[in-house]
Amino acid sequence: MLNDNQMSIKPNVGAFQLYLNRFRLDPGLTRLREDMEHTIARIPAIGARAYSLGKDVKESMKAFLGPGLIFEELGFAYIGVVNGHDIGALRVALQQAMDTQRPVLVHVRTIKGKGYEPAEEQPAEYHGTGPFTLSNGERKRRPGLTYTDAFGRALVREARRDPRVVAITAAMTQGTGLDGFETEFPGRLYDVGIAEEHAVVFAAGLALAGMRPVVAIYSTFLQRAFDMLVQDVALQHIPVVFALDRAGLVGDDGPTHHGAFDLSFLRMIPGLVVMAPSSHAQLQHMLHTALSHAGPVAVRYPRGLAAAFDEPRRLKKIPIGTAEVLREGREVALVGVGTGVDLALRAADLLEGTDMRPTVVDARFVKPLDTALLDELADTHARIVTVEENVLAGGFGSAVAEHLADSPVRVRRFGLPDSFVAHGDRERLLADLGLTPESIAAAVLEREAGLAHIS
Repeated sequence: MLNDNQMSIKPNVGAFQLYLNRFRLDPGLTRLREDMEHTIARIPAIGARAYSLGKDVKESMKAFLGPGLIFEELGFAYIGVVNGHDIGALRVALQQAMDTQRPVLVHVRTIKGKGYEPAEEQPAEYHGTGPFTLSNGERKRRPGLTYTDAFGRALVREARRDPRVVAITAAMTQGTGLDGFETEFPGRLYDVGIAEEHAVVFAAGLALAGMRPVVAIYSTFLQRAFDMLVQDVALQHIPVVFALDRAGLVGDDGPTHHGAFDLSFLRMIPGLVVMAPSSHAQLQHMLHTALSHAGPVAVRYPRGLAAAFDEPRRLKKIPIGTAEVLREGREVALVGVGTGVDLALRAADLLEGTDMRPTVVDARFVKPLDTALLDELADTHARIVTVEENVLAGGFGSAVAEHLADSPVRVRRFGLPDSFVAHGDRERLLADLGLTPESIAAAVLEREAGLAHIS
């Protein structure tokens, strides 16, 4: 079934949707079909068969001139165009499809947001939305700036500095924060439609031609393009930047949208640099660093607000593979990455007043690791606790444990479980999974935490 509403999230792009629109909207083709039917019906020699013959000719002309022709040539029986808001017509079309002894394509025409005026007027805004006022459609927004917003601003800043910077999205201009980029640099934004595989290969081609492409994509959707990431980018060490939004838990969008696996499947790829910022400012420095690197880079960041927005006056390049010690301590080192850094800092705050004074480290890089700092921590601390918002299997904590496998230091890992996480409020999900400052502090004190997702 083809739900043809001219929209995916934003208006569709590409040759195929233009093909469908041409047949659906072209008044010349409509008049031609009608004129042919009327002409056949007026031929006297046809007599009583005029109506049925005219109907047959109409259907033949529709098949010849309409969108069904391409599907018929592909071997499908074509039924359409059906009004998708007419339940009776839909039932008839579906019954016809069930009765047809061959593959069938049912072409359904709908209007995105049908029945709710604010959604009809702003279909992209209402593709996915939080709470809103039903009477007027006004959405309830939390104050502050999201990581998505920070990325969008940072990319515009980089594009002003370097004319080679271009942005690529797979039908997610708004969702990935590229609205401002599209407004200021419309000729440097490429929307390839819902085709993440093509987005990655296209970026590789642009990079080979001397551009600096940034592929803005949700973490969960990069999984679709894993082979292209390996074969078309990493294998050839092409400088493409992947900006991975919605990394970690995304809340109400649920298990299909949680960015729970990217650190695991990215860190296995040779030559790929993987970074995770712990603040808005660090995200901007990392994007600046990525665009100056001679190979592929992935920067992953979460959905939602940061503690505070800070736009650095001067951007700096972060040395590849270097961590940052945020607090000096003893005995236990809390090593966080991305959102895990804030959890580690808050856990350290909870431990004030105890005999524990942990070292806190922002790893910044998942690949390459700051192995020199890890070796130093292993020499000076009895335990290392890693914190990440990624599955434990093969993630950041696994990388640390692998490196320190021959060291006597004990490594404990906090992260997401080996299961698909349900939908729900992000903070509540983290609490249910035991990924909280309180759980980490309890583990540092070696009290029984009662949590399955610590190893």
